[in-house]
Amino acid sequence: MEELPAMTCLSRSAVLTNYLEVAGHLRLNANALLAEEGLNLSLLSDPKQRIPASAAANLLEKSAYLSGCETLGLRMAELRELADFGEVSLLLTHQKNLRDALQVIVQYRHLLNDSLSIYIEETGKTVIIREELLSEPATQNRQSIELAVAIMHRFCAALLGAHWQPINVCFTHEAPKDLAVHRRIFGCKVEFGCEFNGIVCPAANLDTANPLANAAMARHAQRYLDSLQGKHDRSLAFEVRKSIYLLLPMGRASIKQIAQSQGLNVRTLQRRLDEEGANFSDLINDVRRDLVVRYLENPDYTLGRITDMLGYSMPGSFTRWFVSQFDIPPAAWRSERKIVPRRDN
Repeated sequence: MEELPAMTCLSRSAVLTNYLEVAGHLRLNANALLAEEGLNLSLLSDPKQRIPASAAANLLEKSAYLSGCETLGLRMAELRELADFGEVSLLLTHQKNLRDALQVIVQYRHLLNDSLSIYIEETGKTVIIREELLSEPATQNRQSIELAVAIMHRFCAALLGAHWQPINVCFTHEAPKDLAVHRRIFGCKVEFGCEFNGIVCPAANLDTANPLANAAMARHAQRYLDSLQGKHDRSLAFEVRKSIYLLLPMGRASIKQIAQSQGLNVRTLQRRLDEEGANFSDLINDVRRDLVVRYLENPDYTLGRITDMLGYSMPGSFTRWFVSQFDIPPAAWRSERKIVPRRDN
């Protein structure tokens, strides 16, 4: 399947409601932490209010660090309901299956949150729902990623009930000291140090009938949502970056493949990027800079694996690029930060 470029670099303020509840249990000074990120409780007065994704991500990372709770994002996800999708939940509830519901999230992404990109990879009887978060500027987002993947898991379970049977859940970051919360929430095998963030499930799950499906109600909801469309500007360069984040580690980030993910031909993509003052090569390079830091900070990733995931066929090419960007070889970069790979490079 093609990319589902779901959900601006903004997040609904509903996330703050979940954060405040968890922060209270962890005895955090939520007001002070919100203020440090330029946020305040007045944002809760309007559930449609949006907040910068980078501010939300920083808030969660700082709170997890101060509280010592490595599962803050997951605990927030446990509080989320289908209604938290706002007006879009009216349409999601009545889709005939999960496949159609995911397409709804794509179509109405501007009514949700554009910082999350999703890619559905279907191979035989297995499906991978890949997720990636993108904020400007880039920031640490372990808690936000776990929140996003757990919300997706809860959404699928809410729609399918007992028919939702994920095979495993994958994260690119390191495992926490205690996996109890992960196992309780996901109810399946959870792996870390993977090449993607997301959920692996049987392909049959996507086509399992939704018992709440109602074609008439879906049409009414769609007409209402269509009346809200077109009110948000979107940057093609930002959408392209999201696609690169997802497709680069899969070896599918050529300009032709990225253009296809946006429903454009290469010439149109280049022209529209130029109109925005951007170009494809710079976007690829920006994403590589973001991803390489994330990968190098994870001791589970060997340099050889990182070379492949960043789209280089030879280690020497990767090293030369890294030196050109950071003025130091990747192994020395790790050594300076006392990051010791768990496997031989």
